Amino acid sequence: MSERVAQHLAGQREAILERLLTLIRFPSVSTDPAFAEGMRGAREFLLDRLRVIGMQDVQLLDAPAGQPAVYGAWTGAGPDKPTIMIYGHYDVQPADPLELWQSPPFEPTLRDGRIYARGASDVKGSTTIAIETVAAFLAVEGGCPVNVKLFLEGEEEVGSPSLPALIEAHRGLLAADAMLSADGGGAAGKVPVLNIGCRGITALQFSLRTAKKDAHSGKVGGAMRNALHEMARLVATLHDDDGRVVVEGFQAGAGPLTNALRVESASLPLDEPAWYAEFGAAPFGDPAYTVRERTTLRPSVEVNGMWGGYTGRGGKTVTPAEAHAKLTMRLVPGQDPAAAQAAVKAHLERHAPNGVALEFHYSPGGTRAYTLGADHPLRAAASAVLRREKGAEPAVMRLGGTVPITTLFQESLGMDSLMFGLASADEDAHAPNEFFRLSSLDEGLRLWPLLLTEIGRMPAAAFRRTS
Repeated sequence: MSERVAQHLAGQREAILERLLTLIRFPSVSTDPAFAEGMRGAREFLLDRLRVIGMQDVQLLDAPAGQPAVYGAWTGAGPDKPTIMIYGHYDVQPADPLELWQSPPFEPTLRDGRIYARGASDVKGSTTIAIETVAAFLAVEGGCPVNVKLFLEGEEEVGSPSLPALIEAHRGLLAADAMLSADGGGAAGKVPVLNIGCRGITALQFSLRTAKKDAHSGKVGGAMRNALHEMARLVATLHDDDGRVVVEGFQAGAGPLTNALRVESASLPLDEPAWYAEFGAAPFGDPAYTVRERTTLRPSVEVNGMWGGYTGRGGKTVTPAEAHAKLTMRLVPGQDPAAAQAAVKAHLERHAPNGVALEFHYSPGGTRAYTLGADHPLRAAASAVLRREKGAEPAVMRLGGTVPITTLFQESLGMDSLMFGLASADEDAHAPNEFFRLSSLDEGLRLWPLLLTEIGRMPAAAFRRTS
């Protein structure tokens, strides 16, 4: 069955590529209201595509606020077959800074076997592969080997703030035995890799004030606190010189980094000098851990933005009275997002000197880290497919980033997830000149049919035993 479907997909490759390019052209930036039309266009495109391929109950799922999700189902496999939720997202990151792009970010450009555009890698490429796989099963076989529900989110890139309310409002529609995520890379490339987890996340924004107003730097310089100086000193207290997080209580609940976890992490080799060279950066971080351990198995605190004072053209001799910073914290299993956020807040308050006032602006929610159990049927199915196709036992990896829906669906619906995206770590997601390899498109159009077929060999009862 999967071979016929894969052959059909290969024959439709140019049409599939054109649909992907069309989806990419919608500037679906969820964080900025100025891109509301791009969000709407992407939704309408996806709704139309799901109707055309024969999905049932195609609709928008709304939450009380925020961006709606696109939903469609096909449940003709019957109650003895598992019901698999297939997840992707249609929103993308902002393209800024625009001047660093070699081609327009929302006009996909093909060069050197790659699609260069915002959202090509994260995650419209892999989302398209998943949708087109379902389309091919329906066209060639008249049905899928499993019952399928498609859930395409519109807020992944802003941390899925509306997702808990959306789940609660549509709990019946979203019931399934397990979820396959098109987000979260690892399936593409010569080395077989199984992506079984990701770090969690929480965030915090705060402002710092040193005076009631800005002042002439010639009049007050040297005699009044400068808000930017104080902000720089304050955020520097979050880490030691090697980059270790030194926030008291931040790592509460985090389990130890066991030998088993370190062996698992090392199963996917990483050329550390080459990794740093790719970014043009010098080696950094806690020397007790490898780069992969630091970026996937250890928690982190990062300053994502810091601003204040005058940043326009030319100069302005001012001593700023206010500065601002945005922080994100990546979390490992056992850490609670609210507790981690509270620990960072308390640290900043303790280290703020007299004469400096802090105001905190909390980002809503947060997401715990996620891990797929070693005995889960999805893990067995994906391992079997990768082993057959690539001729080796897959290495096990975890994302350093966060796919919020994995944890939210597990906590709210009892649904475990496997991330089976085709994006690669070097594709500059969230950065200028993001790209997606055409070879990954071709590979995904073969691997996804094989995976759905493998899952279809398992009875629904096998999944329900794991819940």
